[in-house]
Amino acid sequence: MKLFISVAITLLVGGTAGYFTSEGVNGWYAVANKPSFNPPNWVFAPVWTLLYILMGVALWLVWKKETNKAVKQTAIILFSLQLLLNFAWSFIFFYMHQPGWAFIEIMGMWIMIMLTIVWFGKISPAAAWLMVPYIWWVSFAAVLNFYIWKLN
Repeated sequence: MKLFISVAITLLVGGTAGYFTSEGVNGWYAVANKPSFNPPNWVFAPVWTLLYILMGVALWLVWKKETNKAVKQTAIILFSLQLLLNFAWSFIFFYMHQPGWAFIEIMGMWIMIMLTIVWFGKISPAAAWLMVPYIWWVSFAAVLNFYIWKLN
């Protein structure tokens, strides 16, 4: 049951963020200047879906582990904060059309993901590794965000 809840939480946040993303993708983003390495739009939904599932499994591995309560609580709080920032980025970038503010926000998100990876690693190395594709993708997204901001 904890696995289902963990994955459902991340997919729910991702799906809600996807709503704000879809609002912007067909609007200002469609006509915004983008760098040459910007992937086609169809790439984003499957990549994000897979990342949200991996995040959910990572959360589950931490949640189910019998370990120091304070360490586990800190890890889950960090995870929750990075997930909140993940949601906020979609809102700021796609719904509010603010790539500059979104870039600042994604830098904070990147830091929170790294902290989550470190704390998850104290509890479950597998959970930490499941977060690695996410930090790679967010790093790439940050670069895209930066270039879109500068080009527009």
